[in-house]
Amino acid sequence: MKPTEVMSVGELTRYIKRVLERDSVLEDVWIRGEISNFTHHTSGHMYFTLKDKDSRIKIVMFASYNRFLKFIPKDGTKALVRGSISVFERDGAYQMYAKEMQPDGVGSLYLAFEQLKAQLAQEGLFAPERKRPLPVFPKKVGVITSPTGAAVRDIITTIKRRYPQTQIIIHPAVVQGVEAPTSIVRAIRRMNMVVDIDVLIVGRGGGSIEELWAFNEEQVARAIAASTIPVISAVGHETDYTIADFVADVRAATPTAAAELAVPHYLEWVERTKQLEHRLHRALHGNISEQRRRLERLKQSYGLRQPTRRIEEKQQRLDDLHSRLRQAMKQVVTRKQQRTEDLTNRLTRYRIKQKVSEGRGQLTRLTADLTQVMKRRTESTRKEWLSLIAQLDALSPLKVMQRGFSLTYLDDTLIKSTEQIVPGDELMIRLTDGQVRTHVKEVIREENQDGS
Repeated sequence: MKPTEVMSVGELTRYIKRVLERDSVLEDVWIRGEISNFTHHTSGHMYFTLKDKDSRIKIVMFASYNRFLKFIPKDGTKALVRGSISVFERDGAYQMYAKEMQPDGVGSLYLAFEQLKAQLAQEGLFAPERKRPLPVFPKKVGVITSPTGAAVRDIITTIKRRYPQTQIIIHPAVVQGVEAPTSIVRAIRRMNMVVDIDVLIVGRGGGSIEELWAFNEEQVARAIAASTIPVISAVGHETDYTIADFVADVRAATPTAAAELAVPHYLEWVERTKQLEHRLHRALHGNISEQRRRLERLKQSYGLRQPTRRIEEKQQRLDDLHSRLRQAMKQVVTRKQQRTEDLTNRLTRYRIKQKVSEGRGQLTRLTADLTQVMKRRTESTRKEWLSLIAQLDALSPLKVMQRGFSLTYLDDTLIKSTEQIVPGDELMIRLTDGQVRTHVKEVIREENQDGS
């Protein structure tokens, strides 16, 4: 490009972009700073500014990269960011396109550990109420660990020494490195498909936090929580804690301790059985001794020494009660007979038959008298009723009308005077055999006899 050539703003921006992208240092660079203006977009991309006391730079971290982060960025977090430097043409501003990020200062693994621990605790995966008890006498114990490590040898040795009848099923897994989380999760799921496994040991020997990190991965923690088999976490040494320890049903300080928790020591149970046997024998001996003493007391009792005497006494008692019962029954029968005779005598004194006969005669006479009275009363009432009917019939308007009279109505009102009608009114005249409707042409009023 010639020095005197005039460029547009877009052309200059693209030129600067190409220059920056061809720079070998800026293609892959680490920078340190404090996160501010952090935004996690709904698309999954992250936008923030990384600053220090001298300057600041805008950073974009797309979702395809930030999904691998082991911690959650936020404002104020000091971070190390790796990426490439380029120009966002629309704004003409240079920015970093981040591919990797980790906390600076406290250590990325420790921060990721604390953040995942807080998240799973909030979800309830560490709650004591979801912890399951371990079986007392497991028939099958599953072990997920490296097949070549010291942990598997310690587990096998301890189980065989403590409870040799237990069957051990080992599922080898990668317990360190990038492939470890997937390998452990796969092993847990396959073990849950095996029938009759009573308890599952998941773990490995000690190491640094980086070496143990597979047991701090979220997918491993969720696989342990989803297991239908009780899980003993046996990761590292006594001072090492992982997320798997918090999620598991039981945490063992070491793989050897896990084996001791998984199975009982048969010698302890043999000793316990002997103690129970001794207590049982002592209890039985005491019970037998007490029963013997009770038997001796019974043997010395009056009833067992002379059993026929007791029977004779009961028979004598029975005879006595029988005699008393017969005497009592005689007395009752005598009292009832005397009572019956008394009642018979009283009835005889009252002459019941004669009084009943007299009552029947009196009832017959009263019935005849009542019948005569009712007949007379009915006949008298009938005559009065017929007389009233005759009077009503004589006073009936219909009787009057049969003698040539009629009734005249104006609008259902009986006409009694010429004052009630005027010419033009429509009248209804009722006769004995029907009705007649007529109109008034003239009203002729007659004077009263008193001249009014």
